[in-house]
Amino acid sequence: MKLPKFISNNLILKITSLNSLVVGTRLVMSLIVQNLLAQYTGQAGIAKVGQLRNISSMLMSLSSLGTFNGVVKYVSEYKSNQKNLLKLFSTLYVFSFVASIVSFCVLFFGASYFSNKLFFSESYTIVFKLIAVSVPFISMNRIFSGVVNGISDYKKHTKIEFISHFLAAVLLLISLYFYSIKGVLVAIAMTPIIQFTVLLLIFGKLLKDYIDFKSISFKVPFLKQLLGFTAMSFVATVLSNYIEIDLRTLILEKISEAEAGSWTAMNSISKIYMQFLIAIFSLYILPKYATIKTSFEFRTEIKKVYKSLVPLVFVGMVLVFLLRNVLIEFIFTEAFLGMSILFKWQLAGDFVRFIANVLSYHFLAKKQINYFVSTQLIGLFMYYIFSRCFLPSFGTEGVVMALFVSNLIYLGSVLFVLRKTVIGDNKTL
Repeated sequence: MKLPKFISNNLILKITSLNSLVVGTRLVMSLIVQNLLAQYTGQAGIAKVGQLRNISSMLMSLSSLGTFNGVVKYVSEYKSNQKNLLKLFSTLYVFSFVASIVSFCVLFFGASYFSNKLFFSESYTIVFKLIAVSVPFISMNRIFSGVVNGISDYKKHTKIEFISHFLAAVLLLISLYFYSIKGVLVAIAMTPIIQFTVLLLIFGKLLKDYIDFKSISFKVPFLKQLLGFTAMSFVATVLSNYIEIDLRTLILEKISEAEAGSWTAMNSISKIYMQFLIAIFSLYILPKYATIKTSFEFRTEIKKVYKSLVPLVFVGMVLVFLLRNVLIEFIFTEAFLGMSILFKWQLAGDFVRFIANVLSYHFLAKKQINYFVSTQLIGLFMYYIFSRCFLPSFGTEGVVMALFVSNLIYLGSVLFVLRKTVIGDNKTL
């Protein structure tokens, strides 16, 4: 299918449109999965799935020591420099090996503890043992995905995403049909193996052009360069998912399992529409920012991104808000209609977050660890504190209100740090 000229001439829109095809397909699959989950497991099941997905997201960072954005940055910079690429992947091999061993041991031998902590029962111990087995696949998948993103091969990225998510959805639905909620959790635990297999089948041959597997050694010549990304990923991924788990557990204890399920359902809808934007950050924005040398170039690129995407994001979110009740009944069941009041705060918070992330990816690209970590911590700390403060007075809605307020504060902190880069004389970055 030939893309319209105004899209094909704009790389941002071209990547976004191609990504939208796979995300649109994922959206359909997610709708089917979420609807069946809601019907067969109810709000309690949705809450359990949310807990496990947060654990999986944390492992995506922990199992590779948070080096994904580092891989994207350095592969985009050194894709023609085999010497530096060898140093990079030797260091990644050590990181992955050590992190995978530690993560496996913690999950496998602590499976009973995690089952009780997250699900208030030992019935799900086997799920955490299976996740432990999947850890090496999570790690390798994350690193190799970074290579795909680093060379901006968005076509292969689209194909990998489409096939892996389709197969994962089929496995999940089969598991739901035969084994109910426990089967769903087992399917989620096994999904990384599917994703890694698909990535190798599609991208395996090209990987050899960038990774000299025979020459990789157990050394860490890129230790200093990658440790910064580890710190940034810990805050952005691990800490944020931990806070989400803690807040869901708090809602479970203070309000009800049904409310925890509704809040998780709201988060899942948010993650579905935000998928349309996430890929553009790693496929286009991060590699592009890594090559920018002056503040003038940075401002030009920001204007280009905002001009291309902000109108689309705004219109899309307005449509989601107007159709919220239809979406709830279509995706879930009437039992979830109470979550309708959460949409305005969630959408507003996500929109502000998108505006802020376009700017804050400058910190990642230029490896400005202190700025990235400090602004992220401000946002997360405010989210956690405001959630705790608002929950007693506003219930579950208070947690989503806290998200909006904290994202405004986060945007303000990013603008403050970048004030001389966004406004002022042209300077070298």
